[in-house]
Amino acid sequence: MKKNIYILFFLFGTLLFPHLHYAQVDFNKTPDDDLGDNEDKFQELFYEALKQKGIENYDRAAEALQKAIEIDNSIPVLYFELGKSFNKLKNFGAAEEAFKKAVDKDPDNEWFLDELYGYYISQNENDKALKTVKQLVKFHPDYKEDLASLYMKMKKYDQALEILDDLDTQFGISVSRDVKRNRIYEATGRKKDQIENLETRVENNPEKESNYLALIFRYSENNDKEKAFKTAKELLRINPNSQLVHLALYKFYLDDAAAEKAIESMKIVVKSTEIKPEAKLKVLSDFVEFVKDNPQYETDLVEATALVGNADNSKSFEELGQYYLTKNNKVKALEYFEEALKLEPNNFRFLRNVMLLYIDLEKYNLAKEKSTEALEIYPSQPVLYLINGVALNQLKEPKEAISSLETGLDYIIDDTKMEADFYNQISKAYTLLNNTIKAKTFSEKAKQIHPKN
Repeated sequence: MKKNIYILFFLFGTLLFPHLHYAQVDFNKTPDDDLGDNEDKFQELFYEALKQKGIENYDRAAEALQKAIEIDNSIPVLYFELGKSFNKLKNFGAAEEAFKKAVDKDPDNEWFLDELYGYYISQNENDKALKTVKQLVKFHPDYKEDLASLYMKMKKYDQALEILDDLDTQFGISVSRDVKRNRIYEATGRKKDQIENLETRVENNPEKESNYLALIFRYSENNDKEKAFKTAKELLRINPNSQLVHLALYKFYLDDAAAEKAIESMKIVVKSTEIKPEAKLKVLSDFVEFVKDNPQYETDLVEATALVGNADNSKSFEELGQYYLTKNNKVKALEYFEEALKLEPNNFRFLRNVMLLYIDLEKYNLAKEKSTEALEIYPSQPVLYLINGVALNQLKEPKEAISSLETGLDYIIDDTKMEADFYNQISKAYTLLNNTIKAKTFSEKAKQIHPKN
């Protein structure tokens, strides 16, 4: 709908005033009869209506318009403006009647029809909206899309598809129409029709990459891997420079145990400027899983990660960090988590992983320094106090450890395992201070709330 095009009647005076019977009257001439009085009154009421509408006094605008109609009921735009005022006042029945009168008096006026159509849509009067939009299609092809949408709303899917086909033939494929088409196929379960439509597109436009990609996706969705793989290879044949096709090919190559080709496709994906970061991350995640079972390709994984642009590297480095953790290579894991943290220094997950690895790798000075810094940013995170306390104990700073750990205890919520870890570290600190009584007290607390400690 294009109702915004018709904004203010006042601004279109040159277009609409020819409809007024008084357009050629000399308003500067002193009236000498009742007709002159009516002309003056009409003009006064008309501009009063526009003024009141402009300041959103719709009840007064409607009142002025009704009085103007009493003087001359042949002017369509008066009913049009009256309908809009009634609509604003939520007097919907009166609004409809006014819009209908405007259309009756000027049936070829697009703006009158558009307003009536918009009214019916807002009131969910689909049958009346359908009748009105059918009158509008002669003005602009956009109304045909409105007609298709209305057919969809009314579950008249065949009629909607017919209109979409017609528009595609006239104007070519469009994203908005494809969205509608796919919704129809989904609602009706017509997957076969959907695929046939895409096959026809590929046949009619063999150079267009998007048609192949859509067909590959639908074949895959229908578990027709053979046709999907065949279509992907055909796209690669006609367009060897396609990057997007490798989003499909790498998976097919992996399934076919064609590791070298799969890796080649993965590398094309991760360094592509056309492919979105989230898609690259998905491919990289698949690559990590693949290398877990095929460690001989670990060098390729590292190379692929290096190919990913800086904007995506933090997640890529995290993937590699997690991969090396599964291999129990904590040194390598730490290396990649530190790289991720450099790119996202406020990412708490990266921060925690780095500090826990510092503890595991006995880098206690680094753990103390990093956890102290982190507590200034995240003062309510108990795990940071625990890491800090562990590091301080290992560095033979038990008093500082006790202070940190006792503060952190206040932030633990429903986590008996962590609470027990705190008590054990406090016990260790008191042991370092040769206070065996308190050391035993806290050790016993840990056992009471979490016996496995």
